[in-house]
Amino acid sequence: MKNEMINWQALSKQEQQTALARPAISESRLLSQQVENILSNVRNNGDKALFELTEKFDGVKLTKLSVSQAQIDAAKKALSTKRYQAIKTAYQQIRRFHQAQIAEDITVETTPGVRCTLKTEAIESVGLYIPAGSAPLPSTVLMLGVPAQLAQCPRTVLVCPPDQQGNLANEVLVAADLCEIDEIYSVGGAQGCAALAFGTETIQAVNKIFGPGNKYVTEAKKQLSQQVNGFAIDMPAGPSEVLVIADEKANAAFVAADLLSQAEHGPDSQVILLSDSPTLIEAVQSQLLAQVAILSRRSIAEQALTQSRLILTADLAEAVEVSNLYGPEHLIIQTENAQALLRKLRNAGSIFVGAYTPESAGDYASGTNHVLPTYGYSKVISSLSLADFSRRYTVQEITKTGLSNLAECITELTDAEGLDGHKRAVTIRLEEQGV
Repeated sequence: MKNEMINWQALSKQEQQTALARPAISESRLLSQQVENILSNVRNNGDKALFELTEKFDGVKLTKLSVSQAQIDAAKKALSTKRYQAIKTAYQQIRRFHQAQIAEDITVETTPGVRCTLKTEAIESVGLYIPAGSAPLPSTVLMLGVPAQLAQCPRTVLVCPPDQQGNLANEVLVAADLCEIDEIYSVGGAQGCAALAFGTETIQAVNKIFGPGNKYVTEAKKQLSQQVNGFAIDMPAGPSEVLVIADEKANAAFVAADLLSQAEHGPDSQVILLSDSPTLIEAVQSQLLAQVAILSRRSIAEQALTQSRLILTADLAEAVEVSNLYGPEHLIIQTENAQALLRKLRNAGSIFVGAYTPESAGDYASGTNHVLPTYGYSKVISSLSLADFSRRYTVQEITKTGLSNLAECITELTDAEGLDGHKRAVTIRLEEQGV
C-alpha cells in the first residue's frame, strides 16, 4: 500500500497536478474496438447476439431474456423479512427526498399579451443498467428506479447481467418491483447497453440509459451516445472516489473507515485525505493498515490504496482549495466547524458533513442519490436527480396586442441580423391588423 504523507506546500505545480491525478481509465484502441464489435453484433443480430454474448461473457446459456412476474413473486417469497424491510426503508427514504424535487410548470407574462411557460415532461422510455459483479446492487435499482417512478416515465426497462444459474438476485427483483419497473431483462455488459439503444426482437429501444458499470459499459454508453440519434446517457463515469477533509480533532478510525468504504469498490478506486494535522494523518495511516486487514475485499482495497493520497495542507483553507481543484465524487468533511467549510466548497458530486455522516449513508438510505459524476466532472455535471428523468420545454402564447408591443423590438433586431424572413413573419401579422 502507498500511504506516505504528502506535504502539499513542498510540491511544485507539476507535482501537485501529479498528486491529484486519477488512475488512468483505459481508453486503449483495443477496448474501443472490442466494444465497437459488440455493439455492431447486437445491432445486426439482435437477440441472437445477446444470447451468444451472455454465454461468452457471463458463462450462462439463457433460453429467454425477460424476467417473468412469477420470478419476481418467487424472489419476494425467498427474501427474509429483515432484508425486505431494509430495501423498503431505503426505498421510502429515497422516495421522500426525490418527491420534493417534482417540478411545477412556471408561467410568466413577460409583457402584457406575451405569456411564456416552462413545462416539464417525463422522458418517454428509460433504461436502467444495474451492474452485477461480486454482489447484487439493489441500492442502484432504487437510485434509478425511484426517480423514474416519480417522474412517471411511461416505460422503464431494467437490464442486469445474470448469475451462473441465469437468474437475477432476489434483492434486485424486489427493489425493481417496489419501483414498478415495467420490463426486466437478464442481460448486461456492453451488449445490454446496445440492446437498450438499438432495440432487438425482445427489447424495444429506449430514449435514455442510466446507471454505472465497468469499463466496457462505460465505453459502450459513450459510443452509443454518439451513434444513435435521439439517444442519451446519464453522465460520464469513472472509478469510484472519495476525498475526506479532516482536522486534528477528527476521529482517525472514522476517517480510515470512510476511505476504505470506497477503496473496496474496485482496484481503480481512489481515496484522498486532506488534513492540516500530521498527527491525524499518522493516526489514519495506522488505522488503514489495521482496518484493511479485516475486510472481506481486502485485496481489492489494498490495490486501490496504492492510488491513495494522504496530503498535509498548511491549513483548512488550503484543503478547501485542493478539494475544489480535484472535484471529488464524494466529499466528507470531518472538522470541528464543518458547516463553515461547507460554504466554501464548490466542486463535489455529494458532500457528507460531520463525523456521523458516513458516505455509506448516501449510498443506501439517507435519501440522496448515489449516482454521481466522477473523474472531475463534478465541476460541471450534477448528481443524478428527478430532473434527469424529464425534459423541459417552453411554450409561448402571444395576443395581437402582445405582438404589437414587441414588434418594434423584433423588427429592429431582425434588421440588425439581416433576416428578412423573420421580420416578415411579424410585419405580415401587423399588416393584417391594419397596424
